[in-house]
Amino acid sequence: MDEVADEIWQGVTPSTRVIFLSHITSGTALRLPIEEICRRARQSGILTLIDGAHAPGQIPLDLEATGADFYSGNCHKWMLCPKGAGFLFARRDVQHLVEPLVVSRAFELEKAGTDSHPMVDNFYWTGTRDPAAFLSIPAAIAFMEKNQWDKVRQQCHALLRQAITRICDLTGLAPLYPLDSSFYAQMALAPLTPVTDVATFRNRLYEEHHIVMPINQWQEQLFARISVQGYTTQDDIDKLLRSLGTLLSEYAK
Repeated sequence: MDEVADEIWQGVTPSTRVIFLSHITSGTALRLPIEEICRRARQSGILTLIDGAHAPGQIPLDLEATGADFYSGNCHKWMLCPKGAGFLFARRDVQHLVEPLVVSRAFELEKAGTDSHPMVDNFYWTGTRDPAAFLSIPAAIAFMEKNQWDKVRQQCHALLRQAITRICDLTGLAPLYPLDSSFYAQMALAPLTPVTDVATFRNRLYEEHHIVMPINQWQEQLFARISVQGYTTQDDIDKLLRSLGTLLSEYAK
């Protein structure tokens, strides 16, 4: 992780004012060392904005411990909430920098001398927005606690590691990151042997095998992004391997 932080930090210049990073990248499923980056940024007087779209629910998350000035996260991806559930965290001493595009009807409460919180007043009520998705978050957290989600995450990680190992055995290609590392959690990339038509390959995976999975190409290399959630089973992984094996063997002829 320190090497990754050093690589990212090489892009920092005296003109850098804000560092924007994903906690877990979407394209590569790579977990970045945001804690170290945020620590260095704080020492250098640089603001940090972290995109946590894939982090809440997939990894244990302590917003204060990240050291980020701003952290945005989705709750519908890995926290089992409906779409529309998410949050924006801002450290108290930078909250004055956050302004809504549409102000809440309570934005002038601070001027009225109330004890309310300015950031809450500015954002919490913007008209006819349905708050149902937001209100589902406590129930989702309670569900995860009741079902020992730390253990579920570990089981998902083990199943994902098995899937990557088997795909690499199938293709003869090396994994993209050490499989015993913390570079990935419940989502990871597996390298695939090249095919002539990526779109057709992706469509056949769905139409013939009923599997939806991002298949992307970078330069000459093909990658499959695999996600393993609490409901994913061993049978699901076995089917994925059979399906990839069938299609890849056809393209190899």
